[in-house]
Amino acid sequence: MARPPVAVTCGEPAGIGPEIAVKAWEVLGTDLPFVWIGDYHHLPKGTSVIPLDHAQDAAAASKHGLPVLYSQFEGERTYGVANPAHAAEVIDAIDRAVWLCKVGAASSIVTGPINKKALKDGADFAHPGHTEFLAELGGVEDVVMMLAGPNLRVVPATIHIALAEVPHALTSEGLETCLRITHAGLRSDFGIEAPRIAVAGLNPHAGEGGTMGLEDGALIAPVVDKLRAEGWEISGPLPADTMFHEAARAGYDAAVCMYHDQALIPIKTLDFDRGVNVTLGLPFVRTSPDHGTAFDIAGKGIADPTSMIEAIKLADQMARMREAALA
Repeated sequence: MARPPVAVTCGEPAGIGPEIAVKAWEVLGTDLPFVWIGDYHHLPKGTSVIPLDHAQDAAAASKHGLPVLYSQFEGERTYGVANPAHAAEVIDAIDRAVWLCKVGAASSIVTGPINKKALKDGADFAHPGHTEFLAELGGVEDVVMMLAGPNLRVVPATIHIALAEVPHALTSEGLETCLRITHAGLRSDFGIEAPRIAVAGLNPHAGEGGTMGLEDGALIAPVVDKLRAEGWEISGPLPADTMFHEAARAGYDAAVCMYHDQALIPIKTLDFDRGVNVTLGLPFVRTSPDHGTAFDIAGKGIADPTSMIEAIKLADQMARMREAALA
């Protein structure tokens, strides 16, 4: 029996998601079969489409075209303009992918980029984004966002909040939970038996003994010390400005940072096209290309599929690692 395929959701039809899915199939072909969930009328003209009734048939179908689990969307699709009438079907594609994983018909999920405003306007989507919705579908409360590339893995302890809110949002309990999920994910999904984690400080020079802020010594250091006492290979709080050069990166498997840009600037500098968004802590594997809908270039045939390709490859690798760990 063929291995269950990766399930790739359509994302926002007016963006580049459908286009880069086709380009990914052209590159990966039968080497790494996946099934695309969406309305095949939204795919680029001329795409060879193989409609499926069952995701498990994707391996055989991928020899002849892009395997698709069809979902009929209401309303017109105009490139670059999100249509709220599509919201329910976009959400359903995500739900369907999760169900496929739960019943063993898909090995993992790759989500195409969505437009959150269109989902809210069209279907009262109450979640800040994919991650929170997937956590609800997976029945878990705490998940972690990791950005992974060939040269670096980073985890922001706080994500989409204003910089002024970060010191108030950081808590010992929240940081410890983030670190524990990261540690477990590195073991189960990346096959790293004894993960090495570097923890960035919040303030310049990690507070420099309290002269540039007290959070590093009062909040971050005790959590790091606690986990080190449990036998973890963990360091920090470290000055963020010296954490990401080549020699420093060789000393850890993932860096946990205190806020969004502290984590994302280095990985997007090092691995802009090949970065992948990973959600750790879910009962299924989920990745996503590390970019948005790119409305400005949608439909022009110039979107770079590299991040989508890397997301599919990483989802497959993580699923295999997780299966091996459970064997």
